[in-house]
Amino acid sequence: MLVDENVTVVSGLAMGIDTIAHRTTITQGGLTVAVLGTPLNMQYPKSNYNLQNEIAAGHLLVSQFPTGYPINKGNFVRRNRTMALISNATVIVEAGEGSGTIHQGWEALRLGRPLFVCRPAAEARPAWLKEMVQYGARILTDYQDILNEIPLGIKLVDIFVEPAS
Repeated sequence: MLVDENVTVVSGLAMGIDTIAHRTTITQGGLTVAVLGTPLNMQYPKSNYNLQNEIAAGHLLVSQFPTGYPINKGNFVRRNRTMALISNATVIVEAGEGSGTIHQGWEALRLGRPLFVCRPAAEARPAWLKEMVQYGARILTDYQDILNEIPLGIKLVDIFVEPAS
């Protein structure tokens, strides 16, 4: 498990895989960073209110949006870019066509960061996968693949999935 290897898990605090990634990391005694698509004083989704407070108290919350900044769809695209920027690698668990996840994957590749796609997502054969693989994305077969690609020292890995609509 990545937490056992002192990897800090970065995710967007969205429902689903993001919530699971943060919660599992905390439960296993690891470190997590939540990159928000809202100002620090707001919660989205509201269902992660307690988790956001727990991360703020013992881990790290990051937002590029000042207090009072309105929540809009574009915030989450910007959040995805920020996650790609601060992470040593990105792992896509699942992503629908045209989702913000795809934008983040391309941003990771543009930055020269490793991009991994979990096998179940790859087996669904999404249209975006073939082109991303041509540009360097890899199908994740074992978490050790991630460890082999990220630099020594501080290890930040983004676990990302597009939130359900």
